[in-house]
Amino acid sequence: MMKKLHLVLSATLLLMVCLFFLGGDLTVSAGTMAEIQQRGYLNLAVKDNLRPLGFRDNQGNLQGLEIDLAKRLASDLLGKADAVKLQPVANSDRLPVVFNQQVDLAIAGVTATASRSRLVSFSVPYYYNGAAIATKNTSIQELKDVGNRKIAVLNHSSTISYLKYFTPSAQLVAVNSYGQGWEKIENNQVDGFAADFSVLSGWVQAYPQYHILATKLSAEPLSVVMPKGLQYDELRRKVNEAIARYTVTGWLKERIEYWGL
Repeated sequence: MMKKLHLVLSATLLLMVCLFFLGGDLTVSAGTMAEIQQRGYLNLAVKDNLRPLGFRDNQGNLQGLEIDLAKRLASDLLGKADAVKLQPVANSDRLPVVFNQQVDLAIAGVTATASRSRLVSFSVPYYYNGAAIATKNTSIQELKDVGNRKIAVLNHSSTISYLKYFTPSAQLVAVNSYGQGWEKIENNQVDGFAADFSVLSGWVQAYPQYHILATKLSAEPLSVVMPKGLQYDELRRKVNEAIARYTVTGWLKERIEYWGL
């Protein structure tokens, strides 16, 4: 028994030593407000493939509503719009990079929910996203026009319940990705695709033959993902105050309209 305990303690000590000397390779770069000010820039997780929230233009530059918001926060918190390092992340990493203190904040199309708030904090909303239906069928202009037509929807998506409520006669066709939904519309296998309004807006901007039905099926708040902990109180307060100010002054509304949302 003592021998096993000795081995465990030895392994633990070895791991601690390795972490100490290899710590430079670990990208932990979150900070309190004071540390961020001393550092001189914000470390921010964003999306680079979610037009018009965060995406790359033809020159490879990051653009979109959330990129504008990231730069505006940097300007207000640190005095310079370019005082920010933008780190594109996958959907599955949007919360972990904040929870694991790899970035200061994430502005990456994240819906604020009660379950997620157990892990991270959320700012006041900067945009209300929601489910909607996109189609290239000109005879479908309103929800009542959907009737018993085929509508693609992401498998296991919360949008399914909204569709069943607002379009009970529609034939729902489950797909595993946005790309698969796109293919089914293009191949005339379905009449429309129900998904997040922000994503569908990007489609319409890229392919004008599509249009989005005016009635949203839901409304869900997109918020900045912020770390929990008393040491981050000042950072959270400044972010919330800034977003509230952008709302009151109309800056957010102007940018939302600019990006076609």
